[in-house]
Amino acid sequence: MHTRKMISVLITAILLASGSASAQAGQMANDTKGGGMMNDANVEKMTHGWPKASRDAIQFMQKKYGAPAAMTSDMVVWGKTGPWKRTLVFRTEVPHDFPGPHTDVMQQWIDYKAPPSMYADLAMYDGSVVLERTAGEVSARCDKEPANFLALNLTDEIVRGKMTVAAARMKYGEQIMAMKAGKSAPYTEKLMFTASGDTRDSDQPLEMKKGM
Repeated sequence: MHTRKMISVLITAILLASGSASAQAGQMANDTKGGGMMNDANVEKMTHGWPKASRDAIQFMQKKYGAPAAMTSDMVVWGKTGPWKRTLVFRTEVPHDFPGPHTDVMQQWIDYKAPPSMYADLAMYDGSVVLERTAGEVSARCDKEPANFLALNLTDEIVRGKMTVAAARMKYGEQIMAMKAGKSAPYTEKLMFTASGDTRDSDQPLEMKKGM
């Protein structure tokens, strides 16, 4: 890869991963794809040797949402696609045994705001759901998009008081089993809620006492 294109790809990946992708980042992504670097064949070649779960997630994203915006030796990056603010598929697998053994490789973000008092409950519900209070985002990291839909739909029901942590964990298992059996599993099919307004929380300045 030419030095100029490599710099373009890396800058795009950083902008997209930080959630601050702008029109300039989008143009750089288009320039990269225009150079043929992000087509299916090249992505497949560049991710040869990655774990199967990661390659499966990449192929799913390419088929549903098109070519990625950028990639590095450790991740493939999509910007805004469908309901997602951004998506990263990682080369490194993270073992996760809830609701059954699998590996987490695909992290997807949306804008979302939850009361800080709920964070502990949500961590108990699913350790792969991550709330970012300052940025006003929540992400789910699993191996498949339907599981990320499910994780976030149940997150919202916990936050709104419609379901307890224990009930949400039980519901998660039931929906995964139904999905695998080819039965109706609406929580896995799409996001069932919409975040509205400014979800960011800039907190408050700390008032320091004189002499400290």
